[in-house]
Amino acid sequence: MPPATPTASDLKALVRAVPDFPATGILFRDVTTLMSDGAGLAGAIDALAALAADLSVDAVAGIEARGFIFGAALAQRLGTGFIPLRKAGKLPVPAMAEDYALEYGEARLELDPTIIRAGQSVLLLDDLLATGGTALAAARLLRRAGAHCTHALFVIDLPDLGGMTALSEQGIEGRAVMAFDGH
Repeated sequence: MPPATPTASDLKALVRAVPDFPATGILFRDVTTLMSDGAGLAGAIDALAALAADLSVDAVAGIEARGFIFGAALAQRLGTGFIPLRKAGKLPVPAMAEDYALEYGEARLELDPTIIRAGQSVLLLDDLLATGGTALAAARLLRRAGAHCTHALFVIDLPDLGGMTALSEQGIEGRAVMAFDGH
């Protein structure tokens, strides 16, 4: 008999909380404990697919690194291509870049613009949404490359940090499998 499909509370229970990472005062929501659980990973992909069921997209773009894992699995499930949004210096071809601020530093995302078709509908995906800085940088990068990016999915939302509001203000509807209070 196959294992029961995990509930939303089962999935939430698989997320580990790590205090003071990557900086003092931050409670890091570690999704690797969810990914290491077979039923949990499958349940998270099922939940993401359910959130995307009413969307018509040509590709899923995942943000390095954990967004790659969920994004590639979701793209396969949806029958679309996968677009990797990379950290700086990882692409072997000329890339477009977008710098952005994090709660605890600065970072850069890069994209091979040759893999985007003008007007292509791209669903953005990452493991966690906090302030929205990374997701907004990713959306700007996709849009500059010619993609149509109006939806984003996340495994975890931290609503107290305002990321969904920041996305909405830029014309992006965000959806998440689960939410945690605090930061």
